[in-house]
Amino acid sequence: MENLFIEGFEERPRIEFNAQTGVLEISESSYPEYTKEIYAPVMKWLDEYLKTEGHNITFNFRLDYFNTSTSSRFQKIIEKLNNYYNSGKGQVTINWYYEEDDTDMLEYGEDYSREADVPFNLIPFEL
Repeated sequence: MENLFIEGFEERPRIEFNAQTGVLEISESSYPEYTKEIYAPVMKWLDEYLKTEGHNITFNFRLDYFNTSTSSRFQKIIEKLNNYYNSGKGQVTINWYYEEDDTDMLEYGEDYSREADVPFNLIPFEL
């Protein structure tokens, strides 16, 4: 399977999904007006990738900002990862990175972690 790479710019996130290593990352900022069209290739790629058993997936959310519309896409991604993990097809870990003093991003991560059946790590970092 081919890797997925979409360069981030302005309000659009950087998407870097490596099919060989299983490291999937969404980073930078995500606040486009139309998230459905921006995340469509992400969802399609993820659906295809999750058809195969045996992946050891590390999904990194490494954002500094996202909007409500993006949040609904993240919920769908977590749901897909939960389904893969719960079906016993493979291992999944989610890492939620947030700036050490950004309490909003920490709280979002805590909220998502409650929805996740997969191991979910909240990881602070300093700029």
